[in-house]
Amino acid sequence: MTIIPVILSGGSGTRLWPLSIATTPKQFLPLTSERTMIQETLLRLEGLETASPIIICNQAHRFIVAEQITAVSGAKPYIMLEPLARNTAPAIAVGAFQAMAQDKDAVMVVLPSDHVISDKAAFQKAVIAASEEALKGSLVTFGIVPTMPHTGYGYIKSGEGEGALTLEKFVEKPDLETAKKYLAEGTYSWNSGMFVFKAESFLNELASFEPEMAELSKQAFENAQVDSDFIRIDQAAFEKIKGNSIDYAVMERTKKGKVIKLNAGWDDVGSWSALWEISQKDADGNVSKGKSILLDTKNSYFNTKKTVAAIGLEGIVVVESEEAILVSRMDKCQDVKKAAEAYNR
Repeated sequence: MTIIPVILSGGSGTRLWPLSIATTPKQFLPLTSERTMIQETLLRLEGLETASPIIICNQAHRFIVAEQITAVSGAKPYIMLEPLARNTAPAIAVGAFQAMAQDKDAVMVVLPSDHVISDKAAFQKAVIAASEEALKGSLVTFGIVPTMPHTGYGYIKSGEGEGALTLEKFVEKPDLETAKKYLAEGTYSWNSGMFVFKAESFLNELASFEPEMAELSKQAFENAQVDSDFIRIDQAAFEKIKGNSIDYAVMERTKKGKVIKLNAGWDDVGSWSALWEISQKDADGNVSKGKSILLDTKNSYFNTKKTVAAIGLEGIVVVESEEAILVSRMDKCQDVKKAAEAYNR
């Protein structure tokens, strides 16, 4: 079995502005360790037998991807450059064609580049189980075992039992009462956005449900140009694709979907408050990167270059970049995207 990591690195990460910006979105930042998030994504597969990774990214990020991946990987990556964004289904499709070019029976492990997983051993165990299920023709996704009635995540409903469970349906982000019902029922998990399947199995399902997308993705791959260390996906074909997510295009429609529950300290780090939650805190619940003078201040997050002094505050976020400073209440961090949009106008 050839396992090929396929890492999706096209996100903009605007909810982590002002550090995450268009030129260096969050996956290229060392937010949770000394390594960047895309490096951590690849390193958590270390110990498994995997082939050279496939990285799918914005062409503007090609050099930073090459530098960061080769710094932690002994295998030369295949770096595929999207000429424009078309959501996850087409990106995974061209990645699948590349995987099949390496090995027609390849099993793909599709991973977003900006997630945190603290329990590497549990994650790898789930990858092995999912890969074995993928060899049977299944399209597997990881359902994150929920720890709270979170309203910021989509959910997956699966069958009962253990192992690879039947994927019954995806549901959108719920309100709080609905999320509480999901937890009480016990058959719902958070939608991780991670997938494991044979490249051929995915492409066959995509051709069944979205034949035009499948054909244009094939053309975009076959007409791609190899430029030094990069594979430039053909723009003429790729821009004709009507973008769609893998959930909508395939996973919600397939009869071959399976769910493997994952309890491995997962987080998608979608906001500064989420980063505060998973970071090591001092006795007052504060996280401080940089020099801080914190007096009577609790449950706050500071990431600054200059010394910051905070007095009598609670539940705030202060983040400084070269060009901007963010000050927010912790419970308003989901609105940071609006500040980023206003800044970029």
